[in-house]
Amino acid sequence: MRLPMSPTDSMFLLGETREHPMHVGGLVMFEPPEGRTASDLREMFVDAIARSDGEDAAPLWRKRAVRSPATFGQWAWEDDPSFDLEYHVRFTALPRPGSTTELRELVSRLHAPLLDRARALWEMYLIEGLDDGRYGLYMKMHHALADGVGAMRLLRRALSSDPDETGMPAPWAVPDTSDPQRSVVGAAIEMPSTAMRAARGVISEALGLVPTIIGTVDRAMHDRGGSLSLAAPQTILNVPIAGSRRFAARAWRLERLRMVAKASDSTLNDVVLAMCSGALRAFLAERDSLPDESLVAMVPVALRNGKDSGNDLGVLMCSLGTDRPETAQRLAGVRTSMSEGKKSMSGMSTVSRLAASAVGVAPLALGVLTGNRVLSRPGFNVIISNVPGPDTPLYWNGARVDAVYPLSVPLDGQALNITCTSTDGRIAFGLTACRRTVPDLGTLLDHLDAELVALEHAVGISPGVDVAEAGF
Repeated sequence: MRLPMSPTDSMFLLGETREHPMHVGGLVMFEPPEGRTASDLREMFVDAIARSDGEDAAPLWRKRAVRSPATFGQWAWEDDPSFDLEYHVRFTALPRPGSTTELRELVSRLHAPLLDRARALWEMYLIEGLDDGRYGLYMKMHHALADGVGAMRLLRRALSSDPDETGMPAPWAVPDTSDPQRSVVGAAIEMPSTAMRAARGVISEALGLVPTIIGTVDRAMHDRGGSLSLAAPQTILNVPIAGSRRFAARAWRLERLRMVAKASDSTLNDVVLAMCSGALRAFLAERDSLPDESLVAMVPVALRNGKDSGNDLGVLMCSLGTDRPETAQRLAGVRTSMSEGKKSMSGMSTVSRLAASAVGVAPLALGVLTGNRVLSRPGFNVIISNVPGPDTPLYWNGARVDAVYPLSVPLDGQALNITCTSTDGRIAFGLTACRRTVPDLGTLLDHLDAELVALEHAVGISPGVDVAEAGF
């Protein structure tokens, strides 16, 4: 049975080329149970494959994209009739003793190739050979199937908070009880059809979109925050990209960022953005490429909808303050920019927020379909996302999750993507970049580390010390 594909899902397929792969990914690092080794963990996965042989794979993991006269030339989803689990789940190993540098290079290479559209759109690599005894699981999934948030949720549903639980199924056998959440970028791109549905049901809501869009443009013209920016400068990050990828990641104790946020009356996300601001400033200055104007980040955010619980998603453009030399000034500027942006959306309905966000990401959507060569300068310089996760430890058959490092999608004109995810009291920064455009990505991690220390000094607290933090 073939099911029509949503416009957003189709866009990620239509816009994909060899130079512009459209899949997201994640690297999960496991610490084997006490008395066990990475080889034992590998055998657990071997047994899981042998037991299932793909027959118990949940529907989401069996879906492939098709296009035929039966669907009037449009993309649709169908169950892969030749689903082969052994194709999708692969075992590999680093040459012993494997270092995190070699792991970084391996994951960078694995993240670059396109997924095979004749099959279900995901691959999973189980990696052993690390000299510290840990075991890696790298997964990539097409953005048409799930976005980064959805992919991380799929992985988390396969894990348990009970270290003694055994007999757990493999990740692909866990039922996908809910559709993976679409990114706000994708949701905003669907705004026209959403607005049309709203117009048919509630005329006043549709009419309300006109002043919403006018107000969004007006705020951008006067640099007052919101979902649209007209002030992003051209940088070495905002150029056409190639298909090769470079990946780097590092994790810090979440409590360090929370203390900075509390001491400065900021949000945790403000601190994440301030870390990125200082790191990008130093990174570009080292290359004599720091523009006089501040860089602008596109930031997906959760916006309280006025009810006791629940949130709406929106896109805000944040001025990172990279033109300011002092750490405290950059944090204050980020806090102000994000606060003004949230206020601009605080009185809007869900559809209005979606419309405002669509205005901001329209150049990105157009770029995906056209190669992004229609614009002389970017609407923003970098995408920075922060996906919160559980504070409690997670396990798979007794193996503890040491860290979850996200990988995302660089685009033409957006050669660097920064995505963060938190779990078990740590926050991991995953940097995904065009290998040709962004050299020596690891130095950006060092700048992030230095900026966190600088933020701690700036707000008057003792710098934390992260001992033996795993990084790439």
